[in-house]
Amino acid sequence: MAVMELPQWLFDVYALSLPRGHGFGAQLPIEAWGTDDGRSWGALTRRDADGTFGLIVMRRRVDGVWTLVGEETEQTSSLDAQAKLTFLLRDGQPPEPLPPGTPARPALHDLEDRQASDAFNLLTTPSHHPAAWVLNQLYMAMPKPDRNWAGDCQTTNFHTRLWEAQLLASFREQGLLVSQPKESPDFRIENRLGGVAWVEAVTANPPVPYNHVNAPRTPAPKSREESFLGPAALRFAKTLGNKLERRYDQLGHVAGHPFVIALADFQASGSMIWSREALIGYLYGLQANVVEIDGRQQAMSQRASLLLGPSAFPAGLFADDRQAGLSAVIFSNACSIAKLNRVVISASAAPLGLRYTRIGEFFDRRPGALKGIPFCLDITSDEYRGLWPQGSEPWSAELEIFHNPFARHPLPHGLLPDATHWFRDEEGDISCSAVYAHAILWSQTLIQDADQPPPDLDSILRGGPSE
Repeated sequence: MAVMELPQWLFDVYALSLPRGHGFGAQLPIEAWGTDDGRSWGALTRRDADGTFGLIVMRRRVDGVWTLVGEETEQTSSLDAQAKLTFLLRDGQPPEPLPPGTPARPALHDLEDRQASDAFNLLTTPSHHPAAWVLNQLYMAMPKPDRNWAGDCQTTNFHTRLWEAQLLASFREQGLLVSQPKESPDFRIENRLGGVAWVEAVTANPPVPYNHVNAPRTPAPKSREESFLGPAALRFAKTLGNKLERRYDQLGHVAGHPFVIALADFQASGSMIWSREALIGYLYGLQANVVEIDGRQQAMSQRASLLLGPSAFPAGLFADDRQAGLSAVIFSNACSIAKLNRVVISASAAPLGLRYTRIGEFFDRRPGALKGIPFCLDITSDEYRGLWPQGSEPWSAELEIFHNPFARHPLPHGLLPDATHWFRDEEGDISCSAVYAHAILWSQTLIQDADQPPPDLDSILRGGPSE
């Protein structure tokens, strides 16, 4: 056995198992080490204010969950801290025992007598091994997952559990203390300033279940009115309505804090790529029309009070104070196995013999812009990695938060600083603030043999958005 220096990407994944994830405060990591059996890792830390060294050490339990075995901030020298860190790594020693009264966490790879879904089976293919590995790491990082989490992920609720895993990664990447102290809502998040919110995760599902793997792509709505107010908006309305009926905001442990619903879309094959407009249409009662101003066509918002269709369902969940208990809705158009692959591979390297290319459109932030900006990038290229200051794709890259202007307890923007925030400004318009320069409207991730010609952007764009 041996102790080795951890590459940055591996440290970043392992650190998601810390209660605050990447939120190290004033005691910043300067070196990270791990044992080559994968049972232990640790970081040497340093406080810039006074030069004090510290350490963090975690070891696997017998069920694979990381457990904190050492954390200190008052070592007088780096040599003392390194010596203590090496001792706590316990290279070659057995995993840590389970705490008394703690049941072993079921292994995600162990199906027992269950029939795996095609989506879960997709993780067994070599091209998706990075995604399989990181999904297991996030499952093991969950503070207290539902007792049926593994079985659900393996079978009919794969996408719900995938969404929860991505949310955990996004929250802890932003340095939040994430816990699961109650059965509902799913997560309690807190920053170092004492800001607290509760988050319930949900997926918009189809009226009739379908096999997500290799399903024919559902065409995007043909008109702007249908994009904002059509069937997808109604599906969001019903999904959010079912959660709102449970009045999570009135639970004793939630009362007095912001309550947020985190929504991912699986209502139709590939729908998350084009359904974002439907969420805006339902939440704010808005649609975008094309008008000509000074001889140039531009998009301009128009208010709507009803969704399309015979139900005449009201549009504008956030148009008044009737749902003041809901502070915001979190959304992502990238809750997918492809996302898991990209985060790991963009930070390290593609599996030998394979090329991963992301094709899509960037959001054009110019006022009145009608279309996105096309892109086609190898996810291991410097150009792709350079889209983000971290030097690789972050978990929160596609995370958007739609704020309720009538919220009883507004969600502070600073609680989730890396997300894109949509909110009503002083003029009454819906405005956007984002930390990342590039936002992606839609994309698909293509996996090819490395010796094949790169994909052609023009031919794919002619086919329209897909994932």
